[in-house]
Formats: sequence, C-alpha cells, structure tokens
Amino acid sequence: MPYLVVSTAIGHGEGSHLVICVTSDRSSACAARRASLAQRSRFAVVPDSRTRLADARLYLCTDSRSREGDLVDFLDAVLAGGVDIVQLREKGLEAADEIRFLEVFAAAAERHGALFAANDRADVALAVRAPILHLGQHDLPVPVARRIIGDEPVIGRSTHARDEFDAGQLESGVDYVCAGPTWATPTKPGRPAAGVQLLRHAARVTGPESRPWFAIGGIESVERLNDVIAAGARRVVVVRAITQAEDPGEMARTFASRLAGVPPSRS
Repeated sequence: MPYLVVSTAIGHGEGSHLVICVTSDRSSACAARRASLAQRSRFAVVPDSRTRLADARLYLCTDSRSREGDLVDFLDAVLAGGVDIVQLREKGLEAADEIRFLEVFAAAAERHGALFAANDRADVALAVRAPILHLGQHDLPVPVARRIIGDEPVIGRSTHARDEFDAGQLESGVDYVCAGPTWATPTKPGRPAAGVQLLRHAARVTGPESRPWFAIGGIESVERLNDVIAAGARRVVVVRAITQAEDPGEMARTFASRLAGVPPSRS
C-alpha cells in the first residue's frame, strides 16, 4: 500500500513550500520526508553539536520576546555575553510561529558560534533542523523523537528526582540531562523543588564517561549560582536571571565568567 507523506510548510512567502512524498513503505516515506526537509531548510544541524554540548556551561531558556519586541537584539546580547545554548520555550505557540521564531534563534546562534534548541516538538525541531531537542518526562518518547529527527541532533531530558536522573543517564537516545528544579520557579507552577540534594546526587553518581548534566530551576542570582556550584554542578540552565535582567548581556557575562572560573567536574 503506498504511503502519502505531507510535511508542514517551511518558510514564508515565495520561499515557502509543501513536501509531498508517495512511496511504497512507511520507512521510506519517513526517510524521504526528512531528506526533503533537510535539503530545503536554511539552517543545517551543527555537525559537532555533541562536542560543543560537552563544552557548554550556560544554557538559557527564553520566550519569543514578543512583548519586549527585541528578540534579535536580546539574542545577540546574551550570546555575545557567553550563553552557549539558547532554547525557545513558549507554550501555546502555533507550529508556524514557533518555526518563525526558531529561524531567528538559528540565525543568531550561527552568528555567534552557539547552539539553539527546540522544546518538546520534534516536528518543529525537524523543520528548522535544530541541533538540540529538549524533552520533558511527559513529552514525546525519545525513540519516537529519534524516528522523526534522526540520529544527528542532540536530545536532552528533564529529570526531577534521583531515579529519573539515573534513568536519564542510561536512556538510549538521550545526550544530556537536566536536574531540578533546584528551587520552586514560576516557569513550572506546582512542581515542588528538588533542592540541592538532587544536584549532590548527580555530582556523586556521574563520572568522566557520564552524559553532561545541567542544574535547573530558580537559579535567579549569582548567590544561587554559587550554591549550585557548591553542590557539584558545573553547567546551569537559567531563565529569569537573564531574561528579566536590566542588562541581559551583562548578566550573561557575569554568569558565564563565574562558571568559567570553576574547575571542571568529573562529567
């Protein structure tokens, strides 16, 4: 039985297109769709994204800055300030809008030699050829995400307890793990804080061959950054500390400088 595969439209105006593939088997259909999207996307997956992930220390999650209207300037400032990875995290966006914003992230990351990440949506990650896709515990299963985006992009996994962190270190298809929230945060309402105890556990059970891991959740000041470093974290994900700073670029520079001054951990 032939399969008809219709992709989402990529791009806007004269550059937009719709990919339609007809093939005799499902696997060929998926492969044809991925190849067509990859060929036509303006941005390519960064070939050394796993190497660059291993070197990353500062990971920023931000919305589209639609209220401020300064997305391009904001991304240039924080990436110049030392952010290694920037993720678009804004719930409720239509796929077309998310693709449009992520194209801005991709261009900024390319200008600064950084990485950008899509959140939750494997189809959107495929559309923009994001080098990173981040998945929560209740998002698309990793094997399904891998069938959509392929083997090249990095996949990250959120974890909130010791058993989840340990599973994330072993789960097939996962490249890095986030541990938290260290403190309660309005970006995850109702989720209890895991505390620095989870970070101490993460530091204790990881070694040179472990996957990179990031402390996340409520790291809103340099004082709290110092607390997670003291617990063993060497990589952090931040949101409001930078997005709500009077000078986001300078705050990024402060966080990046502090992290750069810490001796590497075992992982």
